[in-house]
Amino acid sequence: MIELVEYLVSSLVPEGDYTVEQRDGDGSCEIVVSISKNDIGKVIGKQGRIARAIRTLVKAASAKSGVRYNVTIEEKNEI
Repeated sequence: MIELVEYLVSSLVPEGDYTVEQRDGDGSCEIVVSISKNDIGKVIGKQGRIARAIRTLVKAASAKSGVRYNVTIEEKNEI
């Protein structure tokens, strides 16, 4: 599932600074997309439509696996 999210984010922000990681839990997994402040708007979209579409695609793709995935988009901490 992480490959799907990486593909979608890389298509939206081809030269952007982002990381995608998976955190496992009890019966569910969280996919966290950390993206730079300049490119976060491209992934979230107007009124969150692109983010909602990414979450819908992940939910549909994971229906057969029996594992619940949550997609979280956060701003990358730049030091």
